[in-house]
Amino acid sequence: MTANCDYPPWQQPSHPQLVRVHRTPGQFASYATSLVSLPAGSVFSPITNHFFIKQRTWPSVEAANGMHIDLNSDLFYVNHSCAPSLEYDVNKMEVRVSRDRDLHRGDLLTFFYPSTEWHMVQPFECTCKERGCLGMIMGASELGKGALKKYWLNTHIEKRLESQAEGKMEYSNGQGGRRNVDSVDQSVMV
Repeated sequence: MTANCDYPPWQQPSHPQLVRVHRTPGQFASYATSLVSLPAGSVFSPITNHFFIKQRTWPSVEAANGMHIDLNSDLFYVNHSCAPSLEYDVNKMEVRVSRDRDLHRGDLLTFFYPSTEWHMVQPFECTCKERGCLGMIMGASELGKGALKKYWLNTHIEKRLESQAEGKMEYSNGQGGRRNVDSVDQSVMV
C-alpha cells in the first residue's frame, strides 16, 4: 500500500506499543510488523486519527459505499495478504486479529484488501506467496462471491455482493462500467 510520496503526514510512530514500521526503498515496499502477541479475534487497535474522504485513492480504505478514510496513522503500512493477520472492521472502526489465527510479536501485519474495497484504484499482482493466493488483487466486485467466501468481509462489501448475485447490480470493472440501477438499493451504490 505504500509508495514514495509525502507520507507520512502524521506524527510517527502513531502506535509505538503495537506497530513497527519498516521503511524499505522502492515503490510499495515498506511494511509493518507487530510488537505484540494477541489471540485470534482480539482487538488490535481502534481506528483513530482518520479522516473521511469522498474520492477513492490508492492509500484510502473504503468505509462505506462512496465513503473512504485516510488512516492517518501507521496502520497505513499494513499491506495486503491472501492469508491476513488482521481484519479492518470499518463498521466498528477497529482493527482485529484475524479470527482464524493468533498474532505473534514480529508477525507481518496484513489485511485482505477486498474485505474493504469494492473497486481498487490500483489492482496489483499479489506477492504474498500464501497457499491459495488469489494472484491478481482487485476489488471485491471483480473477484466475485465465490473467490471471497473464505474471507471475513465488511458489511458494505457483503451487501453489494448480495445485490450483485441477485442481479440487482451488473458486474462492473470499476472503470465506470455499467450498472443495472433499476432495482438497486441506492445505499449499496458508489
